[in-house]
Amino acid sequence: MTKGLTLRNICILKDAKPLIEVDHHIPPGEILTVMGPSGVGKSTLLAYITGTLGPDFTGMGEIALDGRDITTTPPHLRQIGILFQDDLLFPHMSVGANLAFGMPPGGRRAVRQGLIAEALRDVGLEGYANRDPATLSGGQRARVALVRMMLSRPKALLLDEAFSRLDVALRSQVRTLIFQTAQDRGLPVLMVTHDAEDAAAAKGPVIELRSLSGG
Repeated sequence: MTKGLTLRNICILKDAKPLIEVDHHIPPGEILTVMGPSGVGKSTLLAYITGTLGPDFTGMGEIALDGRDITTTPPHLRQIGILFQDDLLFPHMSVGANLAFGMPPGGRRAVRQGLIAEALRDVGLEGYANRDPATLSGGQRARVALVRMMLSRPKALLLDEAFSRLDVALRSQVRTLIFQTAQDRGLPVLMVTHDAEDAAAAKGPVIELRSLSGG
Protein backbone atom coordinates (compact mmCIF):
# COMPACT_ATOMS: atom_id res chain seq x y z
CA MET A 1 0.00 0.00 0.00
CA THR A 2 1.32 3.42 -0.98
CA LYS A 3 0.93 5.79 1.96
CA GLY A 4 0.00 9.40 1.26
CA LEU A 5 -2.11 11.32 -1.24
CA THR A 6 -1.68 10.45 -4.92
CA LEU A 7 -2.94 12.66 -7.75
CA ARG A 8 -2.57 10.51 -10.83
CA ASN A 9 -2.98 12.15 -14.25
CA ILE A 10 -5.40 14.77 -12.95
CA CYS A 11 -6.87 16.95 -15.67
CA ILE A 12 -9.66 19.46 -15.09
CA LEU A 13 -11.63 20.86 -18.02
CA LYS A 14 -13.72 23.99 -18.26
CA ASP A 15 -15.93 24.44 -21.32
CA ALA A 16 -14.32 21.28 -22.70
CA LYS A 17 -10.87 22.93 -22.59
CA PRO A 18 -8.05 21.78 -20.28
CA LEU A 19 -7.67 24.15 -17.32
CA ILE A 20 -5.00 22.44 -15.22
CA GLU A 21 -3.05 19.19 -15.13
CA VAL A 22 -1.31 17.69 -12.09
CA ASP A 23 0.45 14.36 -11.54
CA HIS A 24 2.09 14.05 -8.13
CA HIS A 25 2.39 11.84 -5.06
CA ILE A 26 2.50 13.49 -1.62
CA PRO A 27 3.96 11.15 1.00
CA PRO A 28 3.01 11.40 4.71
CA GLY A 29 4.42 14.54 6.31
CA GLU A 30 5.29 16.26 3.03
CA ILE A 31 3.80 19.62 2.04
CA LEU A 32 3.23 20.16 -1.67
CA THR A 33 2.74 23.82 -2.57
CA VAL A 34 0.69 24.77 -5.63
CA MET A 35 1.15 28.35 -6.79
CA GLY A 36 -0.20 30.36 -9.69
CA PRO A 37 -2.16 33.49 -10.61
CA SER A 38 -5.82 33.97 -9.70
CA GLY A 39 -8.14 32.07 -11.99
CA VAL A 40 -5.62 29.41 -12.96
CA GLY A 41 -7.56 26.74 -11.08
CA LYS A 42 -5.85 26.22 -7.73
CA SER A 43 -9.06 26.09 -5.69
CA THR A 44 -10.70 24.09 -8.48
CA LEU A 45 -8.05 21.43 -8.00
CA LEU A 46 -8.90 21.27 -4.30
CA ALA A 47 -12.60 20.99 -5.12
CA TYR A 48 -11.88 17.98 -7.33
CA ILE A 49 -9.86 16.34 -4.56
CA THR A 50 -12.63 16.89 -2.00
CA GLY A 51 -15.38 15.76 -4.38
CA THR A 52 -17.06 19.17 -4.58
CA LEU A 53 -16.20 20.17 -8.15
CA GLY A 54 -18.80 22.50 -9.63
CA PRO A 55 -20.96 21.62 -12.62
CA ASP A 56 -19.03 24.01 -14.89
CA PHE A 57 -15.97 21.76 -14.65
CA THR A 58 -15.11 18.20 -15.63
CA GLY A 59 -12.43 16.34 -13.71
CA MET A 60 -10.47 13.33 -14.86
CA GLY A 61 -7.74 11.28 -13.24
CA GLU A 62 -7.39 9.23 -10.07
CA ILE A 63 -7.23 10.43 -6.47
CA ALA A 64 -5.83 7.83 -4.09
CA LEU A 65 -5.41 8.09 -0.33
CA ASP A 66 -3.14 5.54 1.31
CA GLY A 67 -3.49 3.40 -1.80
CA ARG A 68 -7.31 3.52 -1.84
CA ASP A 69 -9.00 5.04 -4.89
CA ILE A 70 -11.36 7.75 -3.59
CA THR A 71 -12.09 9.44 -6.92
CA THR A 72 -15.82 8.63 -6.76
CA THR A 73 -16.15 8.42 -2.97
CA PRO A 74 -18.74 10.84 -1.48
CA PRO A 75 -17.06 13.97 -0.04
CA HIS A 76 -17.92 13.21 3.60
CA LEU A 77 -16.28 9.79 3.38
CA ARG A 78 -12.98 10.84 1.79
CA GLN A 79 -11.20 11.61 5.11
CA ILE A 80 -9.66 14.75 3.68
CA GLY A 81 -9.54 17.86 5.86
CA ILE A 82 -9.46 21.37 4.41
CA LEU A 83 -8.75 24.79 5.89
CA PHE A 84 -9.78 28.00 4.12
CA GLN A 85 -8.74 31.64 4.53
CA ASP A 86 -11.96 32.11 6.57
CA ASP A 87 -12.20 30.01 9.72
CA LEU A 88 -15.92 29.23 9.10
CA LEU A 89 -16.72 28.82 12.79
CA PHE A 90 -20.44 28.69 13.58
CA PRO A 91 -21.25 31.95 15.39
CA HIS A 92 -24.25 30.49 17.26
CA MET A 93 -22.15 27.70 18.81
CA SER A 94 -19.59 27.78 21.59
CA VAL A 95 -15.99 26.82 20.82
CA GLY A 96 -16.62 23.36 22.27
CA ALA A 97 -19.80 22.87 20.22
CA ASN A 98 -17.91 23.90 17.08
CA LEU A 99 -15.29 21.26 17.82
CA ALA A 100 -17.89 18.59 18.60
CA PHE A 101 -19.49 19.27 15.23
CA GLY A 102 -16.27 18.22 13.51
CA MET A 103 -15.98 14.92 15.37
CA PRO A 104 -17.26 11.58 14.05
CA PRO A 105 -20.69 10.79 15.54
CA GLY A 106 -21.12 8.43 18.46
CA GLY A 107 -19.23 7.81 21.66
CA ARG A 108 -19.90 8.80 25.24
CA ARG A 109 -20.37 12.48 26.01
CA ALA A 110 -17.66 12.49 28.68
CA VAL A 111 -15.15 10.94 26.31
CA ARG A 112 -15.94 13.46 23.58
CA GLN A 113 -15.62 16.36 26.02
CA GLY A 114 -12.29 14.97 27.19
CA LEU A 115 -10.99 14.82 23.62
CA ILE A 116 -12.10 18.41 23.03
CA ALA A 117 -10.42 19.62 26.22
CA GLU A 118 -7.19 17.81 25.31
CA ALA A 119 -7.21 19.20 21.77
CA LEU A 120 -7.68 22.76 23.04
CA ARG A 121 -4.88 22.30 25.54
CA ASP A 122 -2.58 21.11 22.74
CA VAL A 123 -2.97 24.47 20.93
CA GLY A 124 -2.77 26.68 24.01
CA LEU A 125 -6.51 27.24 24.43
CA GLU A 126 -7.15 25.30 27.63
CA GLY A 127 -10.50 26.17 29.18
CA TYR A 128 -11.88 27.81 26.03
CA ALA A 129 -14.65 25.25 25.34
CA ASN A 130 -17.45 27.51 26.60
CA ARG A 131 -16.18 30.66 24.90
CA ASP A 132 -18.16 32.48 22.22
CA PRO A 133 -16.15 32.46 18.94
CA ALA A 134 -16.87 36.20 18.59
CA THR A 135 -14.67 36.87 21.64
CA LEU A 136 -11.60 35.20 20.11
CA SER A 137 -8.69 36.87 18.33
CA GLY A 138 -7.87 35.99 14.74
CA GLY A 139 -5.09 33.67 15.82
CA GLN A 140 -7.32 31.92 18.35
CA ARG A 141 -10.05 31.42 15.76
CA ALA A 142 -7.50 29.94 13.34
CA ARG A 143 -6.39 27.49 16.03
CA VAL A 144 -9.97 26.47 16.78
CA ALA A 145 -10.56 25.87 13.06
CA LEU A 146 -7.43 23.68 12.96
CA VAL A 147 -8.54 21.69 16.01
CA ARG A 148 -12.05 21.17 14.57
CA MET A 149 -10.57 19.84 11.35
CA MET A 150 -8.09 17.56 13.15
CA LEU A 151 -10.84 16.12 15.38
CA SER A 152 -12.52 14.84 12.21
CA ARG A 153 -9.51 12.46 11.91
CA PRO A 154 -8.42 13.33 8.37
CA LYS A 155 -5.81 11.30 6.53
CA ALA A 156 -4.75 14.25 4.33
CA LEU A 157 -4.90 18.04 4.65
CA LEU A 158 -5.65 20.72 2.07
CA LEU A 159 -4.88 24.41 2.67
CA ASP A 160 -6.75 26.89 0.48
CA GLU A 161 -4.99 30.24 1.02
CA ALA A 162 -5.39 29.41 4.70
CA PHE A 163 -3.07 32.15 5.98
CA SER A 164 -3.94 35.03 3.65
CA ARG A 165 -6.23 36.90 6.09
CA LEU A 166 -3.66 36.94 8.93
CA ASP A 167 -1.14 39.69 9.60
CA VAL A 168 2.56 38.93 9.09
CA ALA A 169 3.43 37.91 12.67
CA LEU A 170 0.27 35.86 13.17
CA ARG A 171 0.64 34.27 9.75
CA SER A 172 4.03 32.84 10.66
CA GLN A 173 2.79 31.57 14.04
CA VAL A 174 -0.34 29.85 12.70
CA ARG A 175 1.49 28.47 9.66
CA THR A 176 4.15 26.89 11.89
CA LEU A 177 1.48 25.36 14.12
CA ILE A 178 -0.44 23.85 11.20
CA PHE A 179 2.66 22.54 9.42
CA GLN A 180 4.02 21.00 12.63
CA THR A 181 0.67 19.42 13.52
CA ALA A 182 0.35 17.87 10.07
CA GLN A 183 3.92 16.57 10.10
CA ASP A 184 3.61 15.19 13.64
CA ARG A 185 0.56 13.21 12.52
CA GLY A 186 2.12 12.11 9.24
CA LEU A 187 -0.48 13.82 7.04
CA PRO A 188 0.23 14.58 3.39
CA VAL A 189 -0.52 18.27 2.80
CA LEU A 190 -1.46 20.14 -0.38
CA MET A 191 -1.32 23.92 0.02
CA VAL A 192 -2.42 26.47 -2.55
CA THR A 193 -1.09 29.98 -2.01
CA HIS A 194 0.02 33.20 -3.68
CA ASP A 195 2.72 33.78 -1.07
CA ALA A 196 6.30 32.68 -1.73
CA GLU A 197 6.99 32.78 2.03
CA ASP A 198 4.35 30.11 2.57
CA ALA A 199 6.08 27.93 0.00
CA ALA A 200 9.50 28.50 1.56
CA ALA A 201 8.19 27.66 5.04
CA ALA A 202 6.64 24.43 3.76
CA LYS A 203 10.09 23.15 2.72
CA GLY A 204 8.57 20.86 0.13
CA PRO A 205 8.11 20.63 -3.64
CA VAL A 206 6.40 23.47 -5.48
CA ILE A 207 4.18 23.25 -8.57
CA GLU A 208 3.55 26.48 -10.46
CA LEU A 209 0.32 26.26 -12.39
CA ARG A 210 -0.16 28.09 -15.64
CA SER A 211 -3.38 28.27 -17.60
CA LEU A 212 -3.54 25.55 -20.26
CA SER A 213 -6.44 27.21 -22.02
CA GLY A 214 -4.65 30.47 -22.66
CA GLY A 215 -7.35 32.36 -20.76
